[in-house]
Amino acid sequence: MALTPSKMLSLNTIAPNFDLLDTVSNSNKNLQALRGEKATVIMFICNHCPYVIHLNQGIADLAKAYTKKGVAFVGISANDVENYPQDGPEHMKANAAKNDFIFPYLYDETQAIAKQYAAACTPDFYVFDKDLKLAYRGQFDDSRPGNGKPVTGKDIKAAIDALLNDDLVSEKQVPSIGCNIKWKF
Repeated sequence: MALTPSKMLSLNTIAPNFDLLDTVSNSNKNLQALRGEKATVIMFICNHCPYVIHLNQGIADLAKAYTKKGVAFVGISANDVENYPQDGPEHMKANAAKNDFIFPYLYDETQAIAKQYAAACTPDFYVFDKDLKLAYRGQFDDSRPGNGKPVTGKDIKAAIDALLNDDLVSEKQVPSIGCNIKWKF
């Protein structure tokens, strides 16, 4: 595991489209069908990263709290499953059920979508506005495994709340940090 920060994709970038396998429903889903009325949260996550595992409950709770407010959530795993089989689609489906994810958990087999989003780590969070312009990219909050800080989601909640209230999202954003995406070579 290499500790890796987000690359911090440029704000106002239009969300790259995708059409990926949803491991929960076993059908392909695309961005246009999944986007939220008020905002769309794209999360690059995986099953085995301790930084993601640390946030799983917080991620699930966040989605439950904000989905009813017009915010869509999408989890994507792009890890190389040949070398990290625990991140394969069948395990993704089980992980989604275990963590009570109410959002699609998509498999980026070719890793092309992760590259288009400039995703670097798990977890890597992106919040897009109603027009699919990037408004926030960065950490969930400042809690990390072992640092004793509670998982609150304060950073990502502040961004989502600003969008819901038609306010500007602060440009002061802290990169997420976690395990590097397991790229195919």
